[in-house]
Amino acid sequence: MAQIVGAIATSHIPAIGKAIAEKRQNDPYWKPFFDGYAAAHAWLKQARPDVVVMIYNDHGLNFFLDKMPTFAVGAAAQYRSEDEGWGLPVLNSFPGDAALSWHVIEHLVADEFDVVSCQDMAVDHGFTVPMNLMFPDAGGQWPVKTLPVSINTVQHPLPSPARCWKLGRAIGRAIESYPKDLRVVVFGTGGLSHQLDGTRAGFINKKFDLYCLDTIVRDPEALTKLSVIDLVREAGAQGVEFLNWIAMRGALLGNVSQVHRNYHIPISNTAGATLVLENRTAAQSQAA
Repeated sequence: MAQIVGAIATSHIPAIGKAIAEKRQNDPYWKPFFDGYAAAHAWLKQARPDVVVMIYNDHGLNFFLDKMPTFAVGAAAQYRSEDEGWGLPVLNSFPGDAALSWHVIEHLVADEFDVVSCQDMAVDHGFTVPMNLMFPDAGGQWPVKTLPVSINTVQHPLPSPARCWKLGRAIGRAIESYPKDLRVVVFGTGGLSHQLDGTRAGFINKKFDLYCLDTIVRDPEALTKLSVIDLVREAGAQGVEFLNWIAMRGALLGNVSQVHRNYHIPISNTAGATLVLENRTAAQSQAA
């Protein structure tokens, strides 16, 4: 059976992709941020995932303001990288697992999530930057298959934190019912606090970010009591990307422990963070 072995949450700021392309990881500005990923690389090497479920938000590449699904799931054999306007290098296509995707889609619909299924799907920096961050030595030969899940964090009304938590739980149940032996890691990308425009442009809320980092590990359901307005007020208009993290955490159905976390401000005009979580079954926890 498929097993979710853990999850990683990470920022997906376009400037990170540009820094990677220009090999600026050791520049004084960037080094404290990129150093935060060494532990994630070591954990991924140990975890040996076959598949990454990428929970992120599309930035106008597939869906624009006139047509914005609340939830969309990729169901393709591959996902092509495209630049939605930041000038980032186009990467090699990412392999998909269409059979697993359709299994997840069928279970989500049965679980009353009316998702959009995408048999043709391009992926933007919300997907490509985390893949580049987590697999820096891939050279474009990605070592895992991927399953994109896009959550609307752009066009209001947005799904609530509680709805995204339930989506994550449904994704977790779907994956763990898949009969093929696969090791799956869930990525949640975006955030943390940031606002790109308006009178609060450049807004960062360290106190709220640290609350979220603590709470998503030890008491994640407390975050479902927040509203979207709460998130906008405390994390900024674009900080609502934290919804992707909540869905990621919801997909972990076992005993969850923190392996690593890093918080660094600012990167560009955003709070940057990395969080690595291990997900063990009760039997695995007892044997450890």
